[in-house]
Amino acid sequence: MAVPATKDDLLAAIEKTFAQLEDDLDRVPTDAARQRVLDGQVKDTLMSPADLVAYLVGWNQQVLVWHRRREHGLPDEFPAVGVTWNELGLLAQRYYAEHAEDSWPALRRQLREAKDEIVAVVDGYSDAELYGSPWYGKWTMGRMISFNTSSPYANARRRLRSWLRRG
Repeated sequence: MAVPATKDDLLAAIEKTFAQLEDDLDRVPTDAARQRVLDGQVKDTLMSPADLVAYLVGWNQQVLVWHRRREHGLPDEFPAVGVTWNELGLLAQRYYAEHAEDSWPALRRQLREAKDEIVAVVDGYSDAELYGSPWYGKWTMGRMISFNTSSPYANARRRLRSWLRRG
């Protein structure tokens, strides 16, 4: 899929990759959701399908935090409070821990809800607001949203499909 360059492209990419991801998540047996069978976000670690979904939930919610902070005139905190860009493995571990007690259905519901909220946020912007100027560093708002929605949905799908083929 091409990198989205318009609002319509971004919305289509989010919806398409999410629907494909949901199809693969449907194939994960509930009793396997907490088994550490996937390569982790930190080198030489393993994570479970539930950890993978927690990671996606965490990043989707982080995108929403960025937008809320900007909306309220608060300073940016990229990527997240107390984390630098070279500590993303720590952020992944934080997301896993935050959702360690969540059931598989609850995690999946949280991911759908966060994705739907991001779609609503995107829908409220114009092409010019999403792609007309840098939003963070050299990246436009639309690209930052894509980096944390459709791109990781596709990556998660590749991880899941590889594991499901082996199983």
